[in-house]
Amino acid sequence: MDEESHKLGGNIELSGFRDMDSSSMVIIKKLVGTYARKISEHCKNLQTLHITLKPIHEREKSEKYEIHAKVIDDGKVFASEIVDRNLFVAVDSALKKIINEFD
Repeated sequence: MDEESHKLGGNIELSGFRDMDSSSMVIIKKLVGTYARKISEHCKNLQTLHITLKPIHEREKSEKYEIHAKVIDDGKVFASEIVDRNLFVAVDSALKKIINEFD
């Protein structure tokens, strides 16, 4: 595990969120926790939930965030990628997209 990664629980990992302010991290962790519960209900054997943040176009007031979400369920990989100006919307959309892949 590199220094940029945050482990949340046993099988949830966030990467690239190192420079995030603490209030935004609280929201991200709650959002990810909520989706982790929903995802685990759809999974046979949730092995990993990994979310990577890549900030792009880092100009003040016009940042864009690229979110890569990956779930490994019983060896099968589900992945999504979203780019949005709002970090919380990007994380929400990426995880929602993965849940829709289960259906």
